[in-house]
Amino acid sequence: MKTIKGPGLFLGQFAGDEAPFNSWDAITKWAADCGYKGVQVPTWAGQLIDLKKAAESKDYCDDFKGQARENGVEVTELSTHLQGQLVAVHPAYDEAFDGFAAPEVRGNPKARQEWAVNQVMMAISASNNMGINAHATFSGALAWPFLYPWPQRPAGLVETAFDELARRWKPILDHADENGVDVCYEIHPGEDLHDGVTFEMFLDRLDQHPRANMLYDPSHYVLQCLDYLDNIDIYKDRIRMFHVKDAEFNPTGRQGVYSGYQSWVDRAGRFRSLGDGQVDFKAIFSKMAAIDFDGWAVVEWECCLKHPEDGAREGAQFVKDHIIRVTERAFDDFAGGGTDDAANRRMLGL
Repeated sequence: MKTIKGPGLFLGQFAGDEAPFNSWDAITKWAADCGYKGVQVPTWAGQLIDLKKAAESKDYCDDFKGQARENGVEVTELSTHLQGQLVAVHPAYDEAFDGFAAPEVRGNPKARQEWAVNQVMMAISASNNMGINAHATFSGALAWPFLYPWPQRPAGLVETAFDELARRWKPILDHADENGVDVCYEIHPGEDLHDGVTFEMFLDRLDQHPRANMLYDPSHYVLQCLDYLDNIDIYKDRIRMFHVKDAEFNPTGRQGVYSGYQSWVDRAGRFRSLGDGQVDFKAIFSKMAAIDFDGWAVVEWECCLKHPEDGAREGAQFVKDHIIRVTERAFDDFAGGGTDDAANRRMLGL
């Protein structure tokens, strides 16, 4: 068995224009001061990383990692959540997602998709340059507007959407394979890969591509009323990344999973800071230890109530308290009498 690394912190919700969140040097010092041992880097945050340089220069990557290490943290993984979203966008979401792209490709879906694919490719190359073997992203979505089957979906609509999604991702996954990097899709509402069934549909169209893997985040399963513990057992061979994020689901006589278009505070399902929600993290960390998950436990702070800096500091200690340092021997070794093949055969009457 292996001990999970951590705690790590995803910087996506923290990178900004004000200190200490506006530079790589300052934000890594802040993360270390909060108690983190690693940080997951949002590659769209230009104030933290120059993605093009990272993709082209190992020296740049060595300096980037070195500065983080001097400040007390490791680089756990790189993320292209926003760029991955743009690999596949249904026209209904063109305007809503346009802000994720570089200004020069906004309003041009074809150019935007090409830009997004290049961004993910560069991030995979950068991961290789940094000696990191897993990368976080979203799948994007073509079928999401048709999630609920009313009006009745035409025969073949979903199949066509997943065929196209797989076609778009295949060259990226092949590039990842050449670089020795697993692409970890965060299974997430709003993405075509939003549960186990859709992930399997995607894999089937990619001939079970070895680089198509999962970022496990139980909070998204709580909000879908999906069994997040059974999910670990089912997909243990594909789970390569772990976001530690809490959530709660409190349905009423007025709202349930869809939550009536309400704001996050007023939704039946909402994200919470670690320890304030309903996720059974003791069971999750136990299962992660049992399946030999040796990646990072990375806090993703999202909470509709608590201040992010408070959530971050509390989250570091929360993960420390839940990481299981795995045993190197069986608890009943003290009672072992020693044996050999001959003794085993005698005990069986053979």
